[in-house]
Amino acid sequence: MAIKFNILTLFPEMFPSMLGQSLAGRALERRDWAYKAINIRDFAQDIHKTVDDTPYGGGAGMVMRPDIIEAALLSVPKQGRKIYLSPRGKVLNQALAKELSTEDNITLLCGRYEGVDQRVLEAHEFEEISIGDYVLSGGEPAALILMDACIRLLPGVMGNEETADNESFGTNTGGLLEYPHYTRPAEWDSATGKTYEVPEVLKNGNHAKIEEWRKDQSLKITKALRPDLLEK
Repeated sequence: MAIKFNILTLFPEMFPSMLGQSLAGRALERRDWAYKAINIRDFAQDIHKTVDDTPYGGGAGMVMRPDIIEAALLSVPKQGRKIYLSPRGKVLNQALAKELSTEDNITLLCGRYEGVDQRVLEAHEFEEISIGDYVLSGGEPAALILMDACIRLLPGVMGNEETADNESFGTNTGGLLEYPHYTRPAEWDSATGKTYEVPEVLKNGNHAKIEEWRKDQSLKITKALRPDLLEK
């Protein structure tokens, strides 16, 4: 199925950026997904195309105006699921990316400055999604990450439909982190002066043993790096 992203932004030239390359780029050419970057500034009414103003109650920075954002939003005929990229939102994970990838239309609001007026979020029932516990200069990089996470899950984009299920957080890995990968050469002399070999179990052709080793490695890596995943 195709998915359409409508991106409300002050910097439409930032799209499609990396998404015009590699697998996502080829999928865009096939029309597996589409996008439209809407410049919020186009909907400003004054001669200076002002989109922000000082915050009520005082404080540093500027806040994007609700009337101008609403005008930009209403220019989108099929808004679909409305998302505001925000550090206070629920964190994007693989399960949420998979859910979003089934949508026909998604509208992404990219904030700038100190953010957007709360009233436009409430009036149009935006859900807030974060890509992590840190703050960016604007929502555009977060929007690109969310889009990439969804696009790669569309049928046919990765080629092998089982790939996503075998990755970190996938169903075949039990929601754990992915096991290590190796390729040729079987014995590699690193510039550090050390020699590294591919684990013997991966070279013996015993698929049952390989599967057992991979599950064991996933569990060990998850315990070491993300023990919180074992609590779910």
